[in-house]
Amino acid sequence: MSFSTLGLSDAIVRAVTEQGYTNPTPIQAQAIPMVLNGGDLLAGAQTGTGKTAGFTLPILQLLSTDKIGSTLKNKTAPRAIRALVLTPTRELAAQVEESVRLYGKYTNLNSAVIFGGVGINPQIKLLKHGVDVLVATPGRLLDHAGQRTVDLSQIEILILDEADRMLDMGFIHDIKKVLALLPPKRQNLLFSATFSDEIKALADKLLNNPQSIEVARRNSTVEVIAQKIHPVDRDKKHPMLSHLIKENDWNQVLVFTRTKHGANKLVEQLGKDGIGAMAIHGNKSQSARTKALSEFKDGSLQVLVATDIAARGIDIDQLPHVVNYDLPNVPEDYVHRIGRTGRAGATGEAVSLVCVDEHQMLKDIEKLIKQTLPRHVIPGFEPDLNAKAQPIQLRSGAPGHGNRGGGRPGGNRGGQGQPRSAGGGNGNGNGGRPASANGGGNRNGNSANRGPRTGSAPRQGGRDR
Repeated sequence: MSFSTLGLSDAIVRAVTEQGYTNPTPIQAQAIPMVLNGGDLLAGAQTGTGKTAGFTLPILQLLSTDKIGSTLKNKTAPRAIRALVLTPTRELAAQVEESVRLYGKYTNLNSAVIFGGVGINPQIKLLKHGVDVLVATPGRLLDHAGQRTVDLSQIEILILDEADRMLDMGFIHDIKKVLALLPPKRQNLLFSATFSDEIKALADKLLNNPQSIEVARRNSTVEVIAQKIHPVDRDKKHPMLSHLIKENDWNQVLVFTRTKHGANKLVEQLGKDGIGAMAIHGNKSQSARTKALSEFKDGSLQVLVATDIAARGIDIDQLPHVVNYDLPNVPEDYVHRIGRTGRAGATGEAVSLVCVDEHQMLKDIEKLIKQTLPRHVIPGFEPDLNAKAQPIQLRSGAPGHGNRGGGRPGGNRGGQGQPRSAGGGNGNGNGGRPASANGGGNRNGNSANRGPRTGSAPRQGGRDR
């Protein structure tokens, strides 16, 4: 099967081919025809399956060939927003918009991305020029709606990407506010890596007689990822990580910590060991996050240390190693974490450093993924079998275990004013790329036979405006 057999125009297939993709992934092969048929869709797909192209390609096809799209003469003519993509994080929003731009380069459609992190005024100017496909985080979109600088009255297609993460991050009320601003008659697409009762409830309210796709079994982990557990005492985790990186000559390692403080501390410790590392989390500025992602993506940074939410946009070509320095307190986050490697057919390794405090977390994860993970004790780092578990600090001043969090913490209301990129036709002359597109260290393609890239990336520290 090729992309040309899925009902996509020559212009879109040409753009896809230029990105090095020839055969669609399973989610793309199923989702694209369904979206083109015009009905609602509920899609369950893990990260790395190509789901972003699963919706960007068909919406580009629909918008470029309908009555309005066929009359567009160029990318700069005034037009109403007709497709809205909501994502939970800045990095993912930028990545999705980059995909829209790349795959729509030979159409007369344009796109824009709005999210928090920099000023709002450049976005206001951008929206005035007219946009076909708008990618946004919920909070910043509502900021624009409140200032009446965005018109959502002509939306024909709504996409909720990483819907599970949006609910985990407490965006449900924002989503409901956005829905109230949209025309009642529209096509709705909901994509989620995992399914929960909350996701099912949202789907029941949002979707009208949807078709369903589920590429991987519920809450499964990618089969091509080699998963292993290294038991270790809590105070030996840092020396063990340095040992593993040096002994195995790991050149590109994504490391997850439970807290922002823990990420900063680990970066400092690794630096003293001669291992180059940077951290991304909610307390980092957007420019710092973008710089760290960029250097990690191009291979100049050996170790990227991230919190769960901040890492949800990382799609590195052939990322070989993911390390759970701390196990996540939410079992589903384990699935998201290790999904950073082993993407779309590539192999990868996910290593978890587990101390006695995390034994219950490990049991919860194994119950979720329905498998027992192999344990490997590293010589010289044998854990003390008589050690007693201590309460885990899930966040500052909040010891405990199993707290799902997810309530909406207060967040940064700062804006993001990335100009539409070259090919977006906004006429500003600089072709500015959104923070975290190619140079921003965001997502990249993967193996040669994989379909176009997909996205995901959580953020740390509350509402991402």
